[in-house]
Amino acid sequence: MPNEFIQWVAQAWPELGSAARSGLRIAGIVLAAFVAVGVTQRAIRALRERISSRFSDRETVTRAETLGRAMRYLAAVVITVIAGMLVLAELGVSVAPILGAAGVVGLAVGFGAQSLVKDYFTGFFLLLEDQVRQGDVVKLGEHAGLVEEVTLRYVRLRDYDGNVHYVPNGTVTTVVNMSRGFAQAVVDIGVGYREDVDRVMVVMREVAAELRADPAFGNRILEAIEIAGVERWDASSVVIRSRFRVAPLAQWDVRREYLRRLKSAFDARGIEIPFPQMVVHRPPGAPREVSERPAPPS
Repeated sequence: MPNEFIQWVAQAWPELGSAARSGLRIAGIVLAAFVAVGVTQRAIRALRERISSRFSDRETVTRAETLGRAMRYLAAVVITVIAGMLVLAELGVSVAPILGAAGVVGLAVGFGAQSLVKDYFTGFFLLLEDQVRQGDVVKLGEHAGLVEEVTLRYVRLRDYDGNVHYVPNGTVTTVVNMSRGFAQAVVDIGVGYREDVDRVMVVMREVAAELRADPAFGNRILEAIEIAGVERWDASSVVIRSRFRVAPLAQWDVRREYLRRLKSAFDARGIEIPFPQMVVHRPPGAPREVSERPAPPS
């Protein structure tokens, strides 16, 4: 039966009119485009599922889904445009003037929507290079906070006060990610000038060891405390710098708890935690007390 149909079409093809032949070719182009879009969509979806199955991280799976949607949309647009040009050629419409006009219009639209195009290109590479993930704490220019959503168009952040920031991807020039691999909890401790710095460092190490031995914080601290030494001399204190290597996003909790415990340890050992002071030099013969004088009558 298929062979007989093919022979019939071959015999009848020369007798068909040009309009009928064009209609059949147009139908073939539309059908081929429909099949190509379906096959491409399935292939990209299968590739995305295969890649996602190798990862257990939900954010990696989400990133792969976002990139897959972008690739499916791009493939559908390209195939549809090519099919449309072939159909117009079959209808006898010259494609060259249309392409020229489309180029001019595209140039004008490109100038008007260049920020939007930049957003999508930057967002694509942010996802492809895994610079930002959902759940990270990042700083994007002047905006910082917890990443709640990453799309090809923008990154949504929520800061410590609960404010939501929508940062267009095209405005992102640098990404400071504070939650990858590990973090450093940097602690600057100020003590009085009369204190023995070496003794203060011993107390700091003791408190850090107790903190690391605490089950609530031990799994967050990756290494023992690292004391760099005297960082600077302030107006009323000697500043000693130290840091902990901790798990991602644990630097703030570890720093707060360490400062709380160190305050108690300094109080117990009589180590002065300085505050701004002023030394007044009294000239010889000056009275020790200055009595308050009543204000003159107005």
